[in-house]
Amino acid sequence: MMFKKKMLVSVIAVWAVLCIAQAAPAAPPAGFDDNEIRIGQWGPQTGPAAPWGSVARGSKLLFDIVNEEGGINGRKIKYFIRDDMYNPAQTVGVVKELVERQGVFAFVGGVGAACGMAVKDYLAANKIPWVGPSAADQDFIQPLNPYLFAVYPLYRDEANVLAQYIVEKLNMKKVGMLYQNDAYGKDGLEGAKERLATYKMSLVAEIPVEPTEKDLASQILRLKNSGAEAVLMFVNPTAAVIALKTAANVGFKPQWISSNTLSDYPLMFKISGGLWEGVITGAFGEIPDSTHPLMVKYREAAKRLNPQERWGTFYSAGILFADPLVEALKKAGRNLSTEAVMKALNSIKDYQTIGPKINWTEKQHQGTDSVMIQKCGPNASYIQLQGWTTNDLATWKKK
Repeated sequence: MMFKKKMLVSVIAVWAVLCIAQAAPAAPPAGFDDNEIRIGQWGPQTGPAAPWGSVARGSKLLFDIVNEEGGINGRKIKYFIRDDMYNPAQTVGVVKELVERQGVFAFVGGVGAACGMAVKDYLAANKIPWVGPSAADQDFIQPLNPYLFAVYPLYRDEANVLAQYIVEKLNMKKVGMLYQNDAYGKDGLEGAKERLATYKMSLVAEIPVEPTEKDLASQILRLKNSGAEAVLMFVNPTAAVIALKTAANVGFKPQWISSNTLSDYPLMFKISGGLWEGVITGAFGEIPDSTHPLMVKYREAAKRLNPQERWGTFYSAGILFADPLVEALKKAGRNLSTEAVMKALNSIKDYQTIGPKINWTEKQHQGTDSVMIQKCGPNASYIQLQGWTTNDLATWKKK
């Protein structure tokens, strides 16, 4: 009888251990092994900002090239893209899936200021490096997030430079602004107002747009009635096209000026029915048909590896954002760890490929505040108006 009781206790104990093991969540797989490094990115493959989805696919091209050339210190990159439809709630879901189920080592890119804000603390809490966000909210860099390394110039800095160009080069005094009602648009608005204040000027109209709005008739009428000679746009591609088409219908013809987020001229020219000609934008990288040796290499690789993909500014931006992570992984060596990659990222100095020079230290993770200024010419051609220009009012440098 005693033997039977002992056997029963043993069986129950084993059963309990098995139940606990099954109930406990499985630990996420490590971010790398001897053969691969797992890297992830979210981006709007569908939805109102789908034209920006090519950023994530551009990063894939870079990783495909790296793998084709033998990988990094003996490891190939395993890359995951997830569609978040430019919806912060969706971003949270896909990022958690990539971290907790796929066990990614690092993230690159990631379109959308609001989307990035929704996950930046989660990534930091899980000690996952995030390099080259495809957004430029000031809250990404202040206070310092040790795991976030920004490549993109801040929207606030870019709006400063564009507003300066409007006043000093175009000699226009009546400036209006159409801005997306989120972190992206509001940061641009703040930068424009900051610069105009130095001339004792203010915006003649500052008009918000929701990311999914389809009818902008009232907003365009308000801009027209304000007498704006120039209109700054910090909106998504769909909203920008609606704005230009609505303005054309009511005979409103200001000088449209946009952030670099709308600098893919062939795309914007096509979806606007040619209305994009004459629009001025910021720019943060080599133009698509540049003769820069790396751009030539990437264009040729794209034709071979992804012939179905249209080569353009957003697509090549995906390369630009991911490039510094590849450099840091190489510097970290075969003895890979998050700490080794962080050390390499924090020592990047004057690193430049197809974009501006990038500088990071342990105390400063905003890589640049430089932009160029371009204009969309006939047949979606690129006309450079101004070379690399920094924001001399940048407050983050003074902290």
